[in-house]
Amino acid sequence: MLLSLEAFKQQKFDQVAAKIMADPEAYLAFDSVSDFYKAIWLDEFPQGTTWSATGLDDGAEQFYAVIEYGNHYLYISRMERVTVKLGIRHHYNKNY
Repeated sequence: MLLSLEAFKQQKFDQVAAKIMADPEAYLAFDSVSDFYKAIWLDEFPQGTTWSATGLDDGAEQFYAVIEYGNHYLYISRMERVTVKLGIRHHYNKNY
């Protein structure tokens, strides 16, 4: 069975996301959004992955991040507790 490069990259994204979901505290130990963008573990995601983050700066204690590849995404929030969710975007309104 042949896997496409896209399917391989999607699988890699899901594997890295699963590692983060299994032990979020090991990955989310930073004090600012700048620290998030410098996190070495972001390089584990396949090329083409995008991420964005907000919070923590100017004394904020809350943090939100979304890491995406293809139609899969990892949502991270840290408030009183850490929440990490892996999801798939469904494009119901595509015009083909």
